[in-house]
Amino acid sequence: MPVDFVPKHNRENAKGSFARGCRVCQKRRGVIRSYGLNMCRRCFRERAAVLGFKKYD
Repeated sequence: MPVDFVPKHNRENAKGSFARGCRVCQKRRGVIRSYGLNMCRRCFRERAAVLGFKKYD
């Protein structure tokens, strides 16, 4: 890795949807912001029942 390596996406310079991350795992992709969840879709599926969401077919 070169000495002058700069990360492509850092939180200080992030704009738009990439500035926000999941409150559980800090990932920035697939974030659900509805109802103030701010969780990625993976963490939401794990915790949906605890949060009170029900799956309807």
